[in-house]
Amino acid sequence: MMLLEVSRVETFYGASQALFGVELDVAEGEVVALMGRNGMGKTTTIRSIMGLTPARSGSVRFKGSAIEKRSPHRIARLGLGLVPEGRRCFPNLTVEENLVAAARKGRWTLKSVNELFPRLAERRDQMARTLSGGEQQMLAIGRALMTDPDLLILDEATEGLAPVIRHDIWAVIRKLKDGGQSILVVDKTLAELLPSADRCVVLEKGATVWRGRPDELTAEIQDRYLGV
Repeated sequence: MMLLEVSRVETFYGASQALFGVELDVAEGEVVALMGRNGMGKTTTIRSIMGLTPARSGSVRFKGSAIEKRSPHRIARLGLGLVPEGRRCFPNLTVEENLVAAARKGRWTLKSVNELFPRLAERRDQMARTLSGGEQQMLAIGRALMTDPDLLILDEATEGLAPVIRHDIWAVIRKLKDGGQSILVVDKTLAELLPSADRCVVLEKGATVWRGRPDELTAEIQDRYLGV
């Protein structure tokens, strides 16, 4: 079953066009990597999916229903869980308060999130603002899971994190994948991203320029669209 379908999406910031016909889809139980150099439209695509920067044209369908005209909170309630770039935890709430603030009945509970991230259990009464960057990312992922999402969206999953923390985050992503969680993920670390992905979508100047399996992403394509 196709969970998310983005077709010919064009998005503007005021008079400035940012997306020029983005195409991507995510099937149930699939991990899709959204890739591209900085400034090519990855975050804007995610914002368009979530209704934060609505598409001016094109369509966004989730579980078969059009959502491009819906408000962000209604989109989230349909089963999309966003881990935004920069984490954005509630700084003056404790770890546990951050988690329960977004909780919905479903597969994910405080117990299961703490089992996934033992470090969060250790810091349950600590204010989020005092956590390290890696711990805040764990909290942001845990908070999104507490909404019981059908599709988890990770924008810059490991940006700015120490290698050992990146390793832990990717281990969690693989565990979620093995458990059947559908994921749309943005990240720059190809060595860790590609083994975790079932398919890749590459953006260039706000448009989809390549789609395929990780093993089809040749060195030439990487150099053309992903190289510095």
